[in-house]
Amino acid sequence: MSGGSKDRFILLKPGEARPGRVPLPPAFAVKATTEDTEARFSLLEVVVARDIPRHTHHEADECIYVLDGALGVDFDDESHTITKGTFVLLPHGVPHALRCASEPPPRVLQISSPGGWEHYLEDLFEAGPSVLTDRGTVDPVKINPIAARYAIRYEE
Repeated sequence: MSGGSKDRFILLKPGEARPGRVPLPPAFAVKATTEDTEARFSLLEVVVARDIPRHTHHEADECIYVLDGALGVDFDDESHTITKGTFVLLPHGVPHALRCASEPPPRVLQISSPGGWEHYLEDLFEAGPSVLTDRGTVDPVKINPIAARYAIRYEE
């Protein structure tokens, strides 16, 4: 059997990541790209060293499984701290935020379905400091034009 699904087999050894259009910092290791999964999902191993402000994914569901540490999750009007072995599904259409709640920062597996999350990150890192405030945090006004391409909106 040649071609088809068999050609999509991937085996990554510990510490390996899939290459992308733009190199991502080590905190974002892409394990399965949108193209690898025929756009069904993308899978990343992420170290959440910075808080991610309140935002809404209008198309993609986000799944997070904590590998190490503690992650603060604000979902709608609820606040949770999730630790190693905990899973959370953040359905599209509901605002949420993520916070670093441990030292060292939490390490998580993040699945976005449908895929595209790694392309959003590539666009962000390509934009560089232009999407940040003077304090080095994400500026919703500056990031929303990029996020909009991926049906994501940060609260301003």
